[in-house]
Amino acid sequence: MTPFVQSALAVGVVSLASLVGIATLFLREDSLKRALFILIALAAGALLGNAFIHLIPEAFAKADPTLVAVVVLAGILSFFLLEKFLRWHHSHGDEEFHPDHAKIHPLGRLVLISDALHNIVDGVAIGAAFLVSTEIGIATAIAIALHEIPQEIGDFGLLIHSGFSRLQALFVNFLSALTAFVGLGLAFLLADANETLIPLIAAFAAGNFIYIALADIIPELQKISDVRRSMVQFAVIVLGIIAMVGLLGLE
Repeated sequence: MTPFVQSALAVGVVSLASLVGIATLFLREDSLKRALFILIALAAGALLGNAFIHLIPEAFAKADPTLVAVVVLAGILSFFLLEKFLRWHHSHGDEEFHPDHAKIHPLGRLVLISDALHNIVDGVAIGAAFLVSTEIGIATAIAIALHEIPQEIGDFGLLIHSGFSRLQALFVNFLSALTAFVGLGLAFLLADANETLIPLIAAFAAGNFIYIALADIIPELQKISDVRRSMVQFAVIVLGIIAMVGLLGLE
């Protein structure tokens, strides 16, 4: 199976995470918050583990270390600017939802635009990772999927809050997720033009992952002060990192 087919399948599976909002139709709010408590912590560990254990070491091995460091920083700063520009904040289901809106609030469109741009980057990251190796591609897809689940639940809630019906929210969220295939195509076009760009794309994606984990996810986790739940959070973050370490055995 070629890297393109592998990465296309991975992007397709990850894109299905956008339909996770279906589950919220059958969950009570307290059950949803308990599930998010675990998923968000696991996503933070997986994103950090993938960035520092897989993507950055591979980039350092195949490109100039100083350039890689600059690109990682560029990945972090670019998402800082994107979040500033689009006012992109993850709710992770913590807000109250009010589905009976007469009009679509601008927030809903901002969520879709920012999510589409983020999914393009995800597609580039998955494509670049599979061009490096199947194992790193799998690790990257897992990390992205773990992040997408809580994010997509939050996005779904924001879309409902902005005035979309549940079916409309599911549909437009899925369309936004499909922009990952645009990123996938860009990754392979860039690879055909100059394969030396692949480790730099991976380094850029690593910077994105670090920003998302440290700027969006961990601040959400810090809102919980209960000692027992905090210890569970820490254990689940470590579990996410261990999962990324475990994938090294496949290389």
